[in-house]
Amino acid sequence: MTLVSRRLASVDAFRALTMLLMIFVNDLVSLTDVPRWLEHAEEMEDRMGLADVVFPAFLFIVGLSIPFAIANRQAKGYTRRSTLLHILNRSLALLIMGVYNVNYENYFSKGALIPKYWWLLLATMAFFLVWLDYPKDMSKARKRIFQFTGIGLLAFLAIIYKGDDDHGHTIWLRTHWYGILGLIGWCYLICACLYLWQKGRQPILWVSLFFFLGLCIAEKAGLLLVLKPMRNFFWVVGSGSLPVLTMAGVLAGIIYRNGVDKGRAVQSLGILLIFGLLAAIAGFGLRPFWGISKIRSTPAWILICTGISLGVFVFLAWLMDLKGKRNWYNIIKPAGTSTLTCYLLPNIHFAVYHLMGDRWRLPANLRTDGMGIVKSLIYAFLIVLLTGLLEKKKFRLSV
Repeated sequence: MTLVSRRLASVDAFRALTMLLMIFVNDLVSLTDVPRWLEHAEEMEDRMGLADVVFPAFLFIVGLSIPFAIANRQAKGYTRRSTLLHILNRSLALLIMGVYNVNYENYFSKGALIPKYWWLLLATMAFFLVWLDYPKDMSKARKRIFQFTGIGLLAFLAIIYKGDDDHGHTIWLRTHWYGILGLIGWCYLICACLYLWQKGRQPILWVSLFFFLGLCIAEKAGLLLVLKPMRNFFWVVGSGSLPVLTMAGVLAGIIYRNGVDKGRAVQSLGILLIFGLLAAIAGFGLRPFWGISKIRSTPAWILICTGISLGVFVFLAWLMDLKGKRNWYNIIKPAGTSTLTCYLLPNIHFAVYHLMGDRWRLPANLRTDGMGIVKSLIYAFLIVLLTGLLEKKKFRLSV
């Protein structure tokens, strides 16, 4: 059996670990006295905390999954045209969800038809109505009713939306920075289309990786000022910085898949380890120019995170795919198989929590320092556990 015909445990485990950490670091905002090494670094700081590594790891995994996902579709007989439409549909879904989530941050309740947290709750419910993985035995008519209800709800929420900009002016829905899901959608769209176009051939994909990296360096060096009028379009993916992570994942997936299919898995992991070491060395080499910063998407941050992601994947692939040690991640497995569901569940909790009022808030001693960190870890595991329970009930998003 070739690798393309089965699901990789290492990829699912990497995705699950990253999703667990994403929920954990997102919940740190509810705490006080959090150690600096866990939190995001400030914009002008030359460092990164654990929180600054999680999002780039997820972008890497998005790319890592592309060769296997597309190969599996081809093995099932899907045409390149249908795969392209699949890519476009997934990208559009992520962009829409990202834009709604990022606009929630700017929602201005005063004078609005509904309060801010009701808007978030209804938007998240609409996502599930539109993109739920409905049972195959459900009638098309019933499925369409649910989906059109969700679309109608999103349209209603867009109509009543009232936000405010940095100057206190009332604004309507805007793309802003597209949100986490939107950025993932853009990177997935770009890299999946490049992979599909090249049919997995590496040369142009390597050229694309270095093009995106060169674009990021050129922007930081001030060489792209002539393109400033196009900023709203050209800078949509961090001036090329974010696709570097996703394309690195694509190339890692190709190298590993080819290695396993040819009986050279260990050699392929060795290549990936060297790839990761070179990326990290290059990152530290560029650090003196613009520092390490997630907020500013500096080349050093991109390359160091690429190196970290490659190192983690090499370890997981060796441990799980080659040594067969897989049982340890069963408890967090739903975060790797129903990832988007897992990501959105905290939105529902967050909205309901605030709608219920402060009397339901945990005591301050449970939201401080060590106890707070334990609380956030427990919370992350509970979200994953709930995701698993919903998955058993066939309740998960299809994106």
